[in-house]
Amino acid sequence: MSIWAIIPVKPLNRAKSRLAQVLSPQDREQLAELMLRHVLGVVRNIPQIQGTLVISRDGRALAIAREFGARTVQESGAPELNNALMRATQVATRWNTEAVLILPADLPLINEDDLNAILDLGHYNQTVVIATDQSEDGTNALFIRPPGVIDYAYGPGSFQRHIELAQEAGADVKVYQSPRMLLDIDLPADLEIYRELAKASEIV
Repeated sequence: MSIWAIIPVKPLNRAKSRLAQVLSPQDREQLAELMLRHVLGVVRNIPQIQGTLVISRDGRALAIAREFGARTVQESGAPELNNALMRATQVATRWNTEAVLILPADLPLINEDDLNAILDLGHYNQTVVIATDQSEDGTNALFIRPPGVIDYAYGPGSFQRHIELAQEAGADVKVYQSPRMLLDIDLPADLEIYRELAKASEIV
């Protein structure tokens, strides 16, 4: 079974702009790098995932990805997440990939148990596994078997749109729920939740 993880990464020095009220530009960049390294490290520890493909317009992010043994795609043109993911998926399918796992680079609490559970749910063909965020609006993980069975629809309301696209395609839709997968850090309140959870579990 050939599975590739695809991780899109925004430029690290422009990441987390909505945290500008509570973090300096340098701190925001360091936070973005910390989370990227965490996600890459977790993915690398999953034997069922054959490889990781990182797509970004940020040379530093791509260099970090290569430190973890990931392959990279330099994004060009106007930034648009869905198009970038489609290009990355097309690259992955050249390697006879049977399934792709799309993960954002800002999941600070994700661990191996989460990814193993998602892969187990997506074991059979024509399956889409989705994990959402705290507001049940966005998509914090998207497993697709086979690649291309649905189009990407990231943006506000993507969780429900991905479910609808999968249903329209006749795929078996499964929702993965985990407290760790719910938290992506976009707002100051998210950062406070992360700090409290990290302190409690000695993550930092």
